[in-house]
Amino acid sequence: MMNAKFLKNWLFFLVALCLSVSVLAREAAQLGSIAVQDLPREAQHTLALIKQGGPFPYAKDGAVFGNYEGVLPKRKRGYYHEFTVKTPGARNRGARRIITGGEPATSGEYYYTDDHYATFKRIRE
Repeated sequence: MMNAKFLKNWLFFLVALCLSVSVLAREAAQLGSIAVQDLPREAQHTLALIKQGGPFPYAKDGAVFGNYEGVLPKRKRGYYHEFTVKTPGARNRGARRIITGGEPATSGEYYYTDDHYATFKRIRE
């Protein structure tokens, strides 16, 4: 016969496991993917600038992206950086961005959003 403490610990483990799987599944479901050649021309240009280390046309390019929306995988503050993708006809920076993870020029972790952080697609190279 199993003791009560063992059953309680086992139940706690199962609940924690289910919650973890649920969070990971939600993150994966919110992130689609897109090939570089399927990005808008302006996004391809921004990605090339990121990989060569600039120069960047907007003062906020390279700023820390806080991921406050929680759509991207959770990381320590300072892990993500944002870069503006020019939006033809926009008077301001527009809604399009590329977000990088890790070291922007070399990480290979790039995300594209065209709706100001509501949704993201992982860029496939």
